Amino acid sequence: MRKRKNKPADEGMSELEMAAQDAIAAAGGDAVIALLNILARNAELERELALSRKAVSNGFSRGWHKARP
Repeated sequence: MRKRKNKPADEGMSELEMAAQDAIAAAGGDAVIALLNILARNAELERELALSRKAVSNGFSRGWHKARP
């Protein structure tokens, strides 16, 4: 596995870097497969969010999402 070029030697891995390493390991070491899995999951979550925006009023969500025209 390659290391980041701009990472200071004494800096530990961030939570996102650890999550990325876990995703790559779960994909058998293939970064492309890991990225495809993450993109597919993101698309599922975006669909769920779109459904919730239609089902929940702006008032109920206390403005968390903007009202749709």
